[in-house]
Amino acid sequence: MQRDEWRTPDVWKIAGSAFFADLGYQAVLAIFPLFLVLSLKAPVWVYGLAMALAYGPGSLIAWWGGRVGDRVGHRRIAVLGNSLIPLLSLIGLSATPPMAVALMAGGWWARNFRTPSRRVLLVHRVQDPAAQRAAFGFLHALDVGGGVLAGLGVIALVASHWSLSAIFLLTLLPLVASTLLLTMLGPEPPPRGAGAGPTASAATPDPRVQRLLWAAGLYGFSSYNLGFPILTLAQHTRSNALGVTSYVVFLGVSALVGWLYGQRSQGRLGELGVLGYGAAAVGSAALAAAVALHGGFWALILPVAALGFALGVIETAEPALVAQWVPAPRGGGGMGALTAARSLGLFAANVVMGVLYHVTPVAAYGYAAAVAVLAAGILLSAPSRR
Repeated sequence: MQRDEWRTPDVWKIAGSAFFADLGYQAVLAIFPLFLVLSLKAPVWVYGLAMALAYGPGSLIAWWGGRVGDRVGHRRIAVLGNSLIPLLSLIGLSATPPMAVALMAGGWWARNFRTPSRRVLLVHRVQDPAAQRAAFGFLHALDVGGGVLAGLGVIALVASHWSLSAIFLLTLLPLVASTLLLTMLGPEPPPRGAGAGPTASAATPDPRVQRLLWAAGLYGFSSYNLGFPILTLAQHTRSNALGVTSYVVFLGVSALVGWLYGQRSQGRLGELGVLGYGAAAVGSAALAAAVALHGGFWALILPVAALGFALGVIETAEPALVAQWVPAPRGGGGMGALTAARSLGLFAANVVMGVLYHVTPVAAYGYAAAVAVLAAGILLSAPSRR
């Protein structure tokens, strides 16, 4: 496939759907900790519990969604899951923390249900491995680019004294647009290898996939929701707008890095270990040091940028490697396993982070750094294999 030929109308629709989805739910994620902790007066550990409930059961839902998509069609599953994400927009109507937590979990479960199928839809339309890496970088760039605009919009609306409840409801518009784009996709093309019958590779799991899933799950144990840094900056600077600014920086760096990395990646586990999980460890460790030393805005925002760099690499490399190593007829199951492995770790990470953060943010960020180092070690210890 020639350079840029993979940018077909369907790829643009999938990436555009990701853009509008993030434009909606990233705004929700940016203000949810502020709404829950500062408006509804819930303790920080309740925020950690809320995100754990979203990610924990969401891991099984992601795995199930990928498997069901392999049987009934990934376009159908992607549209169904995406159409339920607007539950997140109703959080602003919540009068109590339990109601807000329930809506957060329900909307996030819907997102996880459709994520493996959306990735498979892209794989079916871009079947060259090198082009797939570029396509996943492109998807991540538009995906997170929507989040950047969401963060900027939230800053402007907060500065204009919009209520958080009104901002939640406003996110309905881009989330509906995201689903409409998925309904406009053409028929699913047959995946590479479809109809070839069972193969040895289909029957025997690739050991590289197993190692990647273990590392992704362990990284999930260190991968806290960015609501924690948002709270850290908001509390240290006494400004909600500066707290949300950290989210914009995080997403902006992630989008740019995902796009550039997708163009230049060689598709190696070592790259993911060092530039992905390793960079995440550096960012969390630097956050712990900045809080311990009472650093100012810049001392806190630079580690957040490092976390964004890590995410750009991870979100581009992980699905591209799974697409390369998992046989096409089982692609949904492979993508579902990847999402599930990460989400299981995220379930524990947000519970632990919530408890440790309640004691001291230094311990919370230090824990995350240590576990990310272990995840990087799993990939770096893998025997080289071309």
